[in-house]
Amino acid sequence: MNGLRKIFSGYKLNTKFTIICLFFVAIPMIGLSGWLFWLMEQNLVSEKLNAMEYKMGKSYDQIVTNVDSINMSTQFLLSDQSLKEFLTARKRGEEFSTSELMDFYNRDIASLERMVNSNNYLYQVRIYVDDDGIQEMMPILYRMERMKKQDFAEDGELWGWKYNYVDRLFSNYEQFSGDRKILSRLTPVEIYGLGEIGIIEAAMYMDTMFPLVYDSTKDEWSCFVDGEGNYYFAQEEVPARDKLLAREIVEENSGQHTLRTGLMLNEKALKETQVYYKKSEDKRLVVGYQEIKELGGAIISVNDFTADLNNIYRQRAMFIIIGGLVMALLAWAVNSVAKGMLGQFYSILHSIREVQKGDLSVVIENCGRDEMGELGSQINKMLVNIKQLTDDNLNHELLMKNTQIRALQNQINAHFIYNVLESVKMMAEIDEKYEISDAITSLGKLLRYSMKWTNANVTVAEELEYIRNYLSLINLRFDYEIYLSVNMPDSILMQKIPKMSLQPVVENAIYHGIEQMAEDTNIYMKGIVDGEDCIIEITDAGRGMSEAEVEDLYKKINGELEASGGSGNGIGLKNVQDRIKINFGERYGIEIASKLGCYTKIMIRIPMAEKGAALQTGGEK
Repeated sequence: MNGLRKIFSGYKLNTKFTIICLFFVAIPMIGLSGWLFWLMEQNLVSEKLNAMEYKMGKSYDQIVTNVDSINMSTQFLLSDQSLKEFLTARKRGEEFSTSELMDFYNRDIASLERMVNSNNYLYQVRIYVDDDGIQEMMPILYRMERMKKQDFAEDGELWGWKYNYVDRLFSNYEQFSGDRKILSRLTPVEIYGLGEIGIIEAAMYMDTMFPLVYDSTKDEWSCFVDGEGNYYFAQEEVPARDKLLAREIVEENSGQHTLRTGLMLNEKALKETQVYYKKSEDKRLVVGYQEIKELGGAIISVNDFTADLNNIYRQRAMFIIIGGLVMALLAWAVNSVAKGMLGQFYSILHSIREVQKGDLSVVIENCGRDEMGELGSQINKMLVNIKQLTDDNLNHELLMKNTQIRALQNQINAHFIYNVLESVKMMAEIDEKYEISDAITSLGKLLRYSMKWTNANVTVAEELEYIRNYLSLINLRFDYEIYLSVNMPDSILMQKIPKMSLQPVVENAIYHGIEQMAEDTNIYMKGIVDGEDCIIEITDAGRGMSEAEVEDLYKKINGELEASGGSGNGIGLKNVQDRIKINFGERYGIEIASKLGCYTKIMIRIPMAEKGAALQTGGEK
């Protein structure tokens, strides 16, 4: 150590300065850059893991929803008493007249068909009956011989889940469905004393049940493996490497080698959702494994992010090369300008001391083109900016003062309007024009509420009072009456909401739902406490909307379609949606339910900020 100290003390000042600069710059930069690139790699892996976990969870929720839809449809058929009585009678050999069959078809089969058509996720729900003489009633009731045309009939087991087949019930079905494969659950229909009298097939498209599998890309693919070790991919031609990798992932997560032997998957051996980083040969992968107990199988998803990781490695190599060149150039530059830099340093230091005393007019003269000259130039710019900021603060204070004066003027103008309205109201009451007096009273309250923006949020009760005044004025325009019915718990009446967030919904209901009908009607407002949230429903008995109109309206209020000026454009609902999300977060907002010719319901979800509180004046019913 003493020897190094003697060698260092023998160097010239510029050399010492160069060595010190390189020591305190190069070494930290090397360590920092290494840490940053390591952090970039870890962040990339973490990002891929989080994205995979989100997609797996979303996919699982969708699959569970689809399975529930199939199960509920199956239970609906099993619980249909009229259908059971009809099949039981046929099983016992009873015959039905044409009128009885038509009545059964129009009453029961049509009802089941409507149930199937109302569920957009389902492909078909059918029941096959082992009765060659039964009258088939499409699209629900068929003879058993029809089902034998399906591919899964070759397995021999006509129960449970069947995957990845084409509907061959009729010769023209395949051309309608194209390449879309379907899956179904087969459930036997049993009657006490008669045994099995039929089989229910509840079917759905494979890409509807497993959207993650069919959203595969070049660098990301997914598949579903059932309990018998069968793998289902989106594409017909699957690389052998992907198949082997899928088997390896299943073995890692199931704890046994069942799938290679084709044996039934042991449900107890399956693990819960697994998302992890995996190295496979020269690949870097993020693997997602989600057990689907409802189907007795699992979803596998693999994201190959090798290219992204290699890009980080290339950036690191390039940084090392460029960093080495920069360090060499820095050593030469520091050594060359050290003496001049030290001389100019004291001049800059003197100027800074003058600034500390409060003299912002200081200007550093003779700024050169070297580093210290650049420092002097930057200090000059900083002083100019400080002066500018000082002037801006003064102007801002002046602007605030002017704004307060204008606000006071507006308040004075508002008071003048209120006083004039009170005078007109008194004149109407003197002349016994009480309807005019009531209308002026409602108008005054409406204006007072609209002009008072001291607080952006109001209670639901205050917004309801504003809506009542608004409707009383609206009813003056029409030959018919619009009534407001309110069923709102006290706890919801005290909740804070953005001002003017309910009235645009009521206005939208009048102009786009009720006005075209031109008859007495109701607007019904209801409050529902839903856990930590509350829902405010606004329902009108107007003309309603079709599914396409509801979908377009959703796109407009969510910003997917432009909502410009014009009737029915959804801009009022979009403003309400935006304000609710800004105030409470993305999980809150508007939902829409409508039926053409019947009603439209707008549901506004907000958090229960004051759960359990009650209005001092009592609830409103």
